[in-house]
Amino acid sequence: MAEAQSPVGSVDRALLILQEIGRHSRGVTLDELATRLGLPKSSLHRLLGALKHRGFAAQPEPSGPYFLGTELLATAFRFYETMDLRTLVRPLLLRVSEEFAETVHMATLDGGEVVYVDKVEAVRSITMTSVIGGRNAAHCTGVGKALLAWTYPTDESVKAWAERFGPLSGRTRNTLTSPAKLATHLDQVRQRGYALDLEENEPGVRCVAVPVFMGRTAPVAAVSVTALKDRMSPARMEEIGHGLRKAVTEHV
Repeated sequence: MAEAQSPVGSVDRALLILQEIGRHSRGVTLDELATRLGLPKSSLHRLLGALKHRGFAAQPEPSGPYFLGTELLATAFRFYETMDLRTLVRPLLLRVSEEFAETVHMATLDGGEVVYVDKVEAVRSITMTSVIGGRNAAHCTGVGKALLAWTYPTDESVKAWAERFGPLSGRTRNTLTSPAKLATHLDQVRQRGYALDLEENEPGVRCVAVPVFMGRTAPVAAVSVTALKDRMSPARMEEIGHGLRKAVTEHV
């Protein structure tokens, strides 16, 4: 059951039921749901009846297992097809910029490049090449590496991406231009949970970035905190990395 007390118990129980059904691609029976959720079968049956009535749960065979309903899936797909990513994530960018007092970016992946879809300038802003609507190479930016690491989760898929969109250009002396080294580096990014740009795109500029999944298996965007290297010591970058992951998890 949920750790915090829900303000509306019946709604919370219905949502928990949907969450549990969603974990079972081959369906889940009434008895299994009752055991897993700790709910009386009579209450559970009534809630499932309401969910079935609205198409959010389905039971193809009488007394058979339950599945997520087509209306739930249709609602989710409609949302993702029409969602305004910038509007949804903008409050997160403002929060992160205020928390760390640095410039914050949001970007999406387009082939071999990232496209900046939003940016919040810090009070002590710095001159950078990034502008809303602008592009940079994905392999040498924090947001790009955060997107690549989870969009292409294996060494083979990273190398295939590099072969398709390469060669990997060297923006600075720190840029990784070898597909094999990039693949190894992105594995470290996944283990750490956030990506770093150590003056790989612009000399003197560092950033920390994390992916934004919005319920999908691959990230829909990445968010980064960017500052001059003098304000980005290894300890502060680690602090920002953990704080950024926490903020994204809580927001989306």
